Amino acid sequence: MLLAWLFAAPAWAEGIDVNKAEMRISEEGYQLSADFGVNLNYTVQQALSLGIPLYFVGEFSLTRSRWYWLDEQIFQSEQSVKLSYNVLTRQYRISRGALFQNFASLDEVLRMLARQSSSLIPAASMQKEANYFAAVRLRLDTRQLPKLMQVNVLTSKDWDLDSGWYRWVVRPAEVRNAGKTE
Repeated sequence: MLLAWLFAAPAWAEGIDVNKAEMRISEEGYQLSADFGVNLNYTVQQALSLGIPLYFVGEFSLTRSRWYWLDEQIFQSEQSVKLSYNVLTRQYRISRGALFQNFASLDEVLRMLARQSSSLIPAASMQKEANYFAAVRLRLDTRQLPKLMQVNVLTSKDWDLDSGWYRWVVRPAEVRNAGKTE
């Protein structure tokens, strides 16, 4: 019984993890996308259930290494997503800019939050034969919490929800070939 609990514990880990990250190609250009595992701890869930909105920031970066100088920043993007709960209607809401969508359960809204994509990267900004380093991250922006809560955030690790940077090598030639076979 104890062994089963020990092996099952990582599946219930709280925080944000990267499940999958990739670069996709379309006719207009490239796009970085990631699928995160988002598990809110009890403290954050309680704050959300009381109607306190949570802001998550998805960050995307693409660089090219140069032997003669610092790495070249090809693309950098940041997207803010507001997660809120309406106590009267008992619905969760995700807002991205002026767009929003309502959900009946926390699991549904977390699945939608877990899927993040960057804005379009023009195909002309990338060389076919070069290697690039892509990086993605999803984090809770505690600076957007109400001011009174920010004092508690400084002293509590419960609010430290951050996937950390996930990095991988991207080869545009391979991405193009993979896009043609699909």
